[in-house]
Parts: sequence; structure tokens; C-alpha cells
Amino acid sequence: MSKIVADTSVIINGQLISQIESGHVRDCEILVPQAVFDELQSQASKKREQGFIGLEKIRKLKSLSGSYGLKIVVSGTHPSSDDVKLASSGRIDSLIVDMAKQNSATLYTSDHVQHLVAQAEGVETVFLQSEIKHESLEFLKFFDSETMSIHLKENQCPLGKKGKPGEFVLTKLSDELLSKDYLEMISSQILDLVNIYDSTTLEISKTGASVVQHEDYRIAITYPPFSESFEITIVHPIVKLSLDDYTISEKLMERFSDSAEGIVISGSPGSGKSTLASGLANFYHKKGKIVKTFESPRDLQVDPGVTQYSKLDGSFDNSADILLLVRPDYTIFDEVRRREDFVTFADLRLTGVGMVGVVHANSPLDAIQRFIGKIELGIIPNVLDTVVFVKDGGIQKVYDLELKVKVPTGMTESDLARPVIEIRNFEDNTLEHEIYTFGEENVIVPVGKRADKVGIEKLAEDKIKETFKRYDPHAEVEILSDNRVKVMVDEQYIPSIIGRGGSNINEIEKLLRVHIDVVQKKSDEISLNSSDLPFSFSESKTALLLTVNRDFSSMHADIYANEKFIASVRIGKKGEIKIPKRSDVARNLMDFTSSQKDIKIYLKDF
Repeated sequence: MSKIVADTSVIINGQLISQIESGHVRDCEILVPQAVFDELQSQASKKREQGFIGLEKIRKLKSLSGSYGLKIVVSGTHPSSDDVKLASSGRIDSLIVDMAKQNSATLYTSDHVQHLVAQAEGVETVFLQSEIKHESLEFLKFFDSETMSIHLKENQCPLGKKGKPGEFVLTKLSDELLSKDYLEMISSQILDLVNIYDSTTLEISKTGASVVQHEDYRIAITYPPFSESFEITIVHPIVKLSLDDYTISEKLMERFSDSAEGIVISGSPGSGKSTLASGLANFYHKKGKIVKTFESPRDLQVDPGVTQYSKLDGSFDNSADILLLVRPDYTIFDEVRRREDFVTFADLRLTGVGMVGVVHANSPLDAIQRFIGKIELGIIPNVLDTVVFVKDGGIQKVYDLELKVKVPTGMTESDLARPVIEIRNFEDNTLEHEIYTFGEENVIVPVGKRADKVGIEKLAEDKIKETFKRYDPHAEVEILSDNRVKVMVDEQYIPSIIGRGGSNINEIEKLLRVHIDVVQKKSDEISLNSSDLPFSFSESKTALLLTVNRDFSSMHADIYANEKFIASVRIGKKGEIKIPKRSDVARNLMDFTSSQKDIKIYLKDF
């Protein structure tokens, strides 16, 4: 009777049983090395799925033996403690080859390395390539073009999320309850794929849980003692988007293209963070950049030219050592979660690598908060320059971070100045939050819109505005501190305000006793009250009469002639503005105008 020695791989994947059932193997003695049996028993004791599968296949071999003239024998000695310690170095595999050599048997294996070693040692061997057709995978029947994920649990009906990020519905896929045996069969198929396809990897293998990445399917398998029952969750992306598919402002696209190198994409689970990260990776790759990814599991949908890295020896910190040697321009760090992940992200960013991190958070502020305490407060703006919040598959909000030394908003004493991280809305540059050290704590303080100014501050602003309205009738003033203001005027008036060599602005500063920053006014900073009032012009014997609507009676207004400030006046009870003919105001008004069209009246905004 011929003899066959079966190794672990050919038992677990069921290829030896397939050979028996097809009639290619019969009337022979099958030797199962004790080392193989002990290895499967050890895995089953640790609740690892492959151990249970292997023991079940040995039981099936024995049940088939009578029908096919087979004799199943567990043979050999138990491996020593040294053999077990060196199992990863091939010691157990050597024991199996030695058994085949000692018994003049044929080694059946699905392990390519084991097959080559046996041939090198002159042992007759048969290599049984594992074969599973992709179309025959059981779990694929639960997927269609709208299914984002399926959730299969023991003694429950199969469920699936159908739709798209932010708009999915949990749907019952069948009324049939799933049995443990059925789920174990699906699990066995999935684990067999690891040894068959290069595109399938076992990302995580722990007691009670395994994570497999098969092509673009992310598969999580859990069972006791980790979960109370057998469960399989499979996630499959149904859309692959480029940046062109998002509603992105020209300003943000320019930021992504030219200056953003510390990007954090935040959002809740299933909001579309990874989809946007994949789009950014492909965007940078198409711009001619070297792009790498850090993922565990590796499930981003990126172009073939983007290299996907996982943890090296269980740590992204080790992966970072290799990353710096390959000189990437950008690195996409998917799932920055543990403390060491934040440290690695910051370390790579500070070395000059462009970083895009994906962080689970309910708001963009929460994403920033997660960095506080992990890295020094002062370097956060150097690590993060753009925080993008994703919701329902779209970009909902973007924050910009900048470090300044200033008195925090709401404080008044100048000696309270300290380093402050300003968090501004990227699109309109509105200051929304500040981060600074208060006492011994790092705090994030919301900055609300300032209330209407009253009292001395309002009077000071009006005085400054009146001074500059001589140059620009639509000048705007922002008081920054007790001795500093910002004046926003149209670009054409800036040279006359500054004067030759700054002489004019220096005179104004001496007059007002404040430092003045003159800046160009943006189009969206024009006052809502800047439209002029309609009026009628007439004369009496002693005065010029400008008559406006009676609704504006008792209010104050500014008069301009050919965009030159003439005077601030009070509107009379009947809507009349009386200007005595002998006054300087009347003379200036007549000097600067040739018709009524040259005169403008603006209601003062208080």
C-alpha cells in the first residue's frame, strides 16, 4: 500500500479531500504527522478558526477512509518545546518532510516553499494548488451594486446597508436564519483565499477575531470568546470618487494643490472619510507626486501607482522608518487612532512629508482636540494646517489653523498675551475658536460674533471712520486693541492715505494716537448700509435744502460730493437737511459739485 504524508496546508484547504472524492487518491495509507495534529489542536484551543477547520477536515478524512480503501494514521512524535518555539522558522515543516523521507512516502502539500524543500531533499512530492473561483464565494450572493456592507450573525437574518454614505438603509436580505455551520463554511472559504490570491491578506489574527482584506472587500470575522456568537461583517465600497466629484471651492482646491501639507479628514464612521482620502491620494499621484499610504487593513481604493503600507512588526512607527527611506511627497494615514499613531503622524509631518490623516470625530473641532495632549500644543499648527469635516459623503466644513501671540479674545489686559492657536473658518476667514493654555490646562474657547459696540468704543470708531471717509466714503474700521486699529478701504485710495514715504498716515496716527493698519477692502466687506439715500435738492434765501424720506427724521447722515467727505449732519423732523449758505459746508458742497448727481447722502450706521 502506497503512503502519503499530508501537511497542514493541504488538510486545511481541503485539497486532499477533493483528490480523494475525485478518485485520484485511493487504496493507500495517509500519514498525518503528530506535529500537524498538535498544531491544529493548539490553534483550536486558542479559538482560531483555522484550527477548527483543520480538525474537522481530519474527521472527514477518517469518515471517507472506508469508502476509498484508505488508512488514516496519526504518526510521529509530539514536537518538543524547542520545535514549537522555532515553528515560525520552519522547524515543524522540517519534521513533516523528515517523516515523508523516513517512510518513503509522497508528501502532499499546498505550500510552495514546502514543495521546493521536499524536492531539494529528494522527497517525492505532489503540489496541490488551492483553487477557489471568485464567483463561487458564498458571501458574494448577498451583494449588489447598492450594498455597502453585509452583517451576518449566527441565528439572525442576514442584514445589509444599501445606499450611499449618509443615505443608507439597513435592509433584511433574507428571512432565513443563519446557522453556525453556514457561517463557518463562509469563514473557511474566506481564510482559504489568503493562501490562494496575492490580493488577499490576513491583516489581523487574534483569539476570537480575524480581519481579511480580499480585493476591495474588508472582512471582519468574530467568534467566542471575543463575541458571544459567530459573526461576519463584510464592507465593500460602492463608489470611487475623484476630487472633481466633490463640491470644492476654488480657494480650497488651490489650498490642496499648492500649500496644504498637514491635512486631517474627520467625520463619523461611514461618512465618506476614506473615500475622500482615496480621492486626494489619486489627485496627488496624477500631479506627479510620490504617494504612499499607511493602512491597517489596506482598503483604500487608490491607483496602482500608489503603494499601500501596513504595520511593520505591529507598529506604524516601524513603517515610518522605511517610509522616510523611500522619500514620498505625500502619505495618506488611514485611521489615526492610537496615541502612537498621532505621534508618528506629527513626526512624519515635521520631517517634511506631506501628510493626510483620517480621524474619527463628530466635528472638525473634535479632530483637533484629539491631537491635544498627544503632541505639544505649540506645534499643532505646524502639523495641521487644514482640517476637513466630511458628512453624508460631502465636505461640510473646513478649518484653518494659525499660531499667534496675542491677548485671547475676551481678555483685556495686555500682560495676558500668550501663544494662541486661532481656528478660522477656511472659506470666510471667520475666527471661531481659540486654543491656549489657561493655568495648567489647554483649553478650546469658542469665539462668538461680537455684539454691537457701545459707549466709548463706538465713539472712537466713529471718529476714526469719519477721518478716513474723507478719502474713501465706504471706509470700514475694526478696533483690534486699545492702541491698534485696522482700516479697510478701496485699493485706489490707499496711496493717498499713506502719502509720500508714509508721511500722511504718520500724521493721522499722531492725531488719533493709535497705530493704524491700512488694508485693501475685500468685496464682501462693503457695508450693507453703504447705499446712498434718494433726496431732492432746493434752496431758500439763506440755506441749501436736501430733503430725504421722513422715515429718516432725527437720524444722522454723511454728505459726500464727488466721493469727497463734506460733513456729518442730523436729519430734521420733516426729513430736511438745512445747510446755511454762508457756512463752510455749503461752500465746499458748491465747490465740489456741478449738479445734484454729484451729491451722495449715506445714513450713518447707528
